[in-house]
Amino acid sequence: MARTTSGKITKNRHKKILALAKGYRGRSKNCFSIAVEKVEKGLQYAYRDRRARKRSFRALWIQRINAAVRLHDLVYSQFIGGLNKAGIEMDRKVLADLAVHNSEAFGEIVAQVKKALAQ
Repeated sequence: MARTTSGKITKNRHKKILALAKGYRGRSKNCFSIAVEKVEKGLQYAYRDRRARKRSFRALWIQRINAAVRLHDLVYSQFIGGLNKAGIEMDRKVLADLAVHNSEAFGEIVAQVKKALAQ
């Protein structure tokens, strides 16, 4: 009996891995066994960094809010506490966007926060 090979299945699997390795340097892009390792590691980095991106954006928003609030003689922690006392429910993404692009609206929010803190 003739020997059969799993040609189509193996070729498709190799093509899929090598397509994911497109753009890598050296033999990582065209040597299957090396490409498998690099692609798996790349997918691990992608999974990890999708979560890290959320953390780093939150940190960026907090820095922007803190910088904008300090212009109004407050610090970030006082501002957030005052937001809760004033009953203003805005997330940090929106607050940071207001602080950067619409400083007068942000100034009005800070005024409301100061009023809530004074009471």
